[in-house]
Amino acid sequence: MVIVWGSIEAREDTLQEICALSIEHVARSRTEPGCISHSVQSDLENPNRLIFFEEWSDMDALQAHFRVPASNAFVQQVSALAAGAPEMKMFDATAL
Repeated sequence: MVIVWGSIEAREDTLQEICALSIEHVARSRTEPGCISHSVQSDLENPNRLIFFEEWSDMDALQAHFRVPASNAFVQQVSALAAGAPEMKMFDATAL
């Protein structure tokens, strides 16, 4: 399994738009082959920061997700609305 953790900080004037785009992205991503889970949460310590948590069956499924045109469009859209560069970390995980 591959775990993806990401975050993005919105500007105060763009938070609602980033939230709407993120909810659309999460819902669409959940329908993709190999997606085990995909979610977005608000950071309680920084209300302008959104945290993404994803689980994918394997790296091939995640790479296919990255190739979906809507995924690339999402990254471009939220990056333009963000206060800074998005963060993303990927982990190869084995359930115990």
